[in-house]
Amino acid sequence: MDKIQKLKKEKEYEKYVNQKTPKHNVWLNMLKAFLLGGTICTLGQVIYHYCEFRSLTADECSSWTSLTLVLISVLLTGTGVYPRLAKWGGAGALVPITGFANSVAAPAIEYKKEGQVFGIGCKIFTIAGPVILYGIFTSWLLGFIYWIWTLVQ
Repeated sequence: MDKIQKLKKEKEYEKYVNQKTPKHNVWLNMLKAFLLGGTICTLGQVIYHYCEFRSLTADECSSWTSLTLVLISVLLTGTGVYPRLAKWGGAGALVPITGFANSVAAPAIEYKKEGQVFGIGCKIFTIAGPVILYGIFTSWLLGFIYWIWTLVQ
């Protein structure tokens, strides 16, 4: 009887977990991510073409596009709009440069009550820190491999 009761409890627990686990429509989530990410990228392209129209060089256009998208992201994060966009669009909001700006600005806003040093200073790179760390490490490693490759040839 003990094994039967145990199996019953496991079945009940499995049923409970299935009831509580949220159901996600993968295709709808992908569509939302595509639309939001595409909108952000289209906005970036519009900014880039505007800079071209103003007769800036390609490097200046790229710089102004990045700076403008980061500024817009930080402003939307500060006003609470970007988190709602990210909740709706998922990875579509997190992948472009705007997602990185959001990941730096959000902890700064959240922890500013704890002060400049222990709040903002310690927590600002909570989310973005690993990205920066491994990005720098990977670029160093690839540069080292490239350097070794040039010595061998």
